[in-house]
Amino acid sequence: MRIDFTQQENALARALARRKTPYVDLTLSNPTQAGLPALAVALPAAPAYEPHPRGLPSACEAVAAYHGISPDRVVLTASTSEGYAWLFKLLCDAGDEVLVPEPSYPLFGYLTALESVRAVPYGMRWDGEWHLDTAALQFSARTRAVVVVSPGNPTGAYLKQEERAALAAACNEHGCALISDEVFADFPAFDDSRRARSAVRYGDVLSFSLSGLSKVAGLPQLKLGWIAAAGPGADEAVRRLELIADTYLSVPTPVQLVAPAILASRGVFQAAVRERLAINRASLAAARPPRAPWDVLRSEGGWGEVLSVPRTRSEEEWGLTLLEAGVLVHPGYFFDFPSGAHLVLSLLPEPAIFSQGIVILSRILSA
Repeated sequence: MRIDFTQQENALARALARRKTPYVDLTLSNPTQAGLPALAVALPAAPAYEPHPRGLPSACEAVAAYHGISPDRVVLTASTSEGYAWLFKLLCDAGDEVLVPEPSYPLFGYLTALESVRAVPYGMRWDGEWHLDTAALQFSARTRAVVVVSPGNPTGAYLKQEERAALAAACNEHGCALISDEVFADFPAFDDSRRARSAVRYGDVLSFSLSGLSKVAGLPQLKLGWIAAAGPGADEAVRRLELIADTYLSVPTPVQLVAPAILASRGVFQAAVRERLAINRASLAAARPPRAPWDVLRSEGGWGEVLSVPRTRSEEEWGLTLLEAGVLVHPGYFFDFPSGAHLVLSLLPEPAIFSQGIVILSRILSA
C-alpha cells in the first residue's frame, strides 16, 4: 500500500486518554462547541438534482461578492482541504514541490503526500511580529506553488502588502502559483493598513484564495468551501478545475442553495467571535505578571495565540504539567516550530472558562 502515515504517539496524548477528572480545554477550535450564536439555517430540499460542476450560480455569485471578484472565477468545494487537494492535482505532477509555511497547522504534510507532492517548509521570522522572508524560499525546478496562510494558524500573522508583492514577483520568476489560505481573514485583532487584501484582489500573479463556511460563518458541519482564482492564466485554471470538480461533484445541493443567505447573515456570528477573542486576549494579557519568564507572541488575527515559555522543560513536559494542573494546551512541536519552546492556545473558549484556565497556566509558567 502506498499511503502509510504513522500516528506519532506522545506522552501528552497518553496522559489525556488516562485522565478521568475535568480540565479546562484551551485547545478548543470548534465554533459549534464554544457557546457562540449559531446561525439559524434551514436546509432546503433540492427540487431536482441538476449539478453544476463549479457550483450553483447563486452560490458562486455569493462567494464572488464576498471576495469582490467575478463569479466565473469561483469553484465550490466540500472543504478547504478538498480545495488544496484539487489545486495540487491542477498544478503538480507526482514528485513536484509546494512551499509551505513553518510553523503552521499540521495539515500540509498529509495533503501533499496524498497527492504524491513534496511539501518544502519555509520559516516565518519573529522579531516582535511575524514576517515572511521571501529570500528564505527554496525554489527548485520542481516548485509549482507557494502556500501562504493569512492570518496564519497558529501565528495569526497576516500577509503584508510588501510581502505579497515580493511573493508575486518570485512566483512569476519561477513559474509558480500563489495559494492563499484565508479562512481566518475576517477576524483581525486590530487594524493594520499594511495588510494585503485577499490574494485574488490582485492581478499580477496566478493566485488562488481558499476559504469556507467553517470559519466564515461558524458552520463546519455544512461542508462548503471554495477556491477563488485570479491573475494570468486564471481562466484556463478555472476551466481545468471545473473538470476536476465535475469528476467528484462533492458539494451537496441543499447547502449551495442556502449559501447566499448564510453569507449575507454571517455578521452576527463574526461580531460575537470578535468580541470573544478581544475579551480573551485581554484576559491573557492581564494574567501575565510583570517580568514573567513567559511571553505572548502577539497574534494579528485568527483564533489562536502562541506563548514563548522557558526552556527549563520541554514543550511536552510543560503540557503534561499543565494537564496535571487541569489545563490542556498544544505543545509547539504540534505546529512544527523549528526552535525555541512554545505553547499554543485557542482564544475561542467561553471567557469564564478561558480565564479559569489562564490563571492556572500563569501560575504554573511563572513558578
